[in-house]
Amino acid sequence: MWMRFSIVLILLVAVGSTAPTLAAAALAADSCSGHQLLPVPRSASSCLTVSPQVYASPDAALSALIFPVDPDLHDTPDMESRVVIQTRDGKLLAAKDYSSPGGANGYYVVGAKWSPDSQFFVYSMSSSGGHSPWSFPMWVYSRQKNSIADFSAMIGNNPTVAGDFTFTGPHTVAATTWQKPGSDNTVPVTVDLDDAIGKIDPAAK
Repeated sequence: MWMRFSIVLILLVAVGSTAPTLAAAALAADSCSGHQLLPVPRSASSCLTVSPQVYASPDAALSALIFPVDPDLHDTPDMESRVVIQTRDGKLLAAKDYSSPGGANGYYVVGAKWSPDSQFFVYSMSSSGGHSPWSFPMWVYSRQKNSIADFSAMIGNNPTVAGDFTFTGPHTVAATTWQKPGSDNTVPVTVDLDDAIGKIDPAAK
């Protein structure tokens, strides 16, 4: 009986001693992801090993990497993003940084997809500072052009007002814009990226 009691006591002490460690680990993990403002600033040495989100193209030839780059310790680092396109063997093809010096005027990736034909990588974004919360800017990487272009320029410089989008064909994307400037009513918009990418102003890239 005494031996059984001793074993139970040892187990309880062991569990009790590891609970603070587990809680601290969970708290540290929470401070590194989730697109959130933190009630208590995270340590300057925190989140140094956070891995990027990786999106492989359907043909496995390219990868898009979404890196968390928010410098503000009052935010999780994924409140701002850097997008990198590279080959299967790691050669850099294109990159775009959406961070800001103060961590409140940049953007983070909300949704991202490769087109079924592997020719385009499309991603939607949200403001790290909460500016224009109705707006979800979208960007398009073109494999043929090897450049990243503003999707808004493909729909008459209108904004995209939802983070969700879908592909309805090999390189045709369906998104959401407003019915007219300033309207709360939204309408779907469909774009053939292969056709649109060649028509936009190079300044929109």
